[in-house]
Parts: sequence; structure tokens; C-alpha cells
Amino acid sequence: MAGILFIISAPSGSGKSTLVTQLRTLVEGLDFSVSYTTRAPRGSEEDGREYHFTTRERFEAMIAAEEFLEWAEVFGNYYGTALSALEHARRLGKDLLLDIDVQGAMQVMQKLPAAVSIFILPPSPKILEMRLRNRSEAEKMTSEAVIEKRLAEAEHELKQIRSYKYALVNDVLDQAVAEMRAIVLCERGLGDGIQAIASSCRTDAVSPRLREALDTFHIHAR
Repeated sequence: MAGILFIISAPSGSGKSTLVTQLRTLVEGLDFSVSYTTRAPRGSEEDGREYHFTTRERFEAMIAAEEFLEWAEVFGNYYGTALSALEHARRLGKDLLLDIDVQGAMQVMQKLPAAVSIFILPPSPKILEMRLRNRSEAEKMTSEAVIEKRLAEAEHELKQIRSYKYALVNDVLDQAVAEMRAIVLCERGLGDGIQAIASSCRTDAVSPRLREALDTFHIHAR
């Protein structure tokens, strides 16, 4: 049953990392790909846990050697997923979970159309800005200019939501986690009794909850 590739994307500040962490505690058989990045560690982040922290020179050498499944430059830093992550998951007999930005997700979807893509969005621009500011205060290293840039980037990323198979609103944490779990289990063919939850997150059948969130960002649903 192994071999499903799950792509998780979200604007910065949407709570994606928290959702992914909880999903991994609830669902067995998921291998998580630790991305490479050239940005500096934040807070208590550790090399090899949140990211593989590396230099621009090393990252660019990996690009030249075609060692990435996907890569992108975001806010002045490189981020990428090593091709070796796919083989590692196969060896373990697990599905692979990618926590990647929209640029990277588009690359993976083009190369691997069977990948299951999930977009996470905040319930409104106001709440997204609040989360970004709260995170900035906690990190004590994010400037006002960076916050404004991330808000603008979020609007751009949300316009790509129709490229994803699923989308869910992270307003109530427990509900968002339950939706992600339902999606994974249903894609594995194990979703007896929870198909309706997963189906409500499909972007080809926009739920009222998803439509309401998209309206706050002035994104027209299908």
C-alpha cells in the first residue's frame, strides 16, 4: 500500500507545521521529508529535524547535480526536497509527506501527477496577519517589511488553490487535523465512515466553509 505522495502547502503563518506534526502522531506509515534550506535556524530549530540547514554554495551544487525533486527561492532563501526522500520512503514501505511551498508543489505535481495535494488556508487575512505578528513577536527577528511581504505572497499563493485536490481551513485546530487525517486514510482506501469529511475538502466541490474563507481573500471559488 506504500507509495502515496502527499503534498502539504500553505501561506506562511497558516499553522501548517502544527497540523503536520499532529497528523504524524495520529496516522502511521507516513515518512516525513526534511527539506533543505539556506536560511538560518529559528528559535529551537535543529539541523536534521525541522530542516537540513546548508549554505547557498552547497545548495546550488545540489541543484547542478540534479539532486532535488523540487526547489525554489522564497524570501531570499533556497528551499528544496531531495530526490532521495522518495527512495527512503519506499525502502521503509511508507507514504511520503512533503511540507512544501506552492512553487515547489507545482514542480512536484508536474513531475508526479498522482501526488495527493492538500492546501491549508487561514480563515481570513486578518487572522493570518495576527498569526504572523504573533510569530514575529515570539521570534523577535521578523521585520515589518517581511510581514507585509508574506501577506502579499499569501494572496498570490491562494490563487493557486484550484491546482490542489484538497483544501482545508485552519480555524479550529482539532477539526483541521481530523480533516487531514480523513484525507490521508481515504486516499489509502481506509476511510470507512469518514469519506464525507474528506469529500468536503475537495476543491472540485467547494464547501460553504471553504467558500467563506476564500471570499475573505477575494478569491472566487469554482
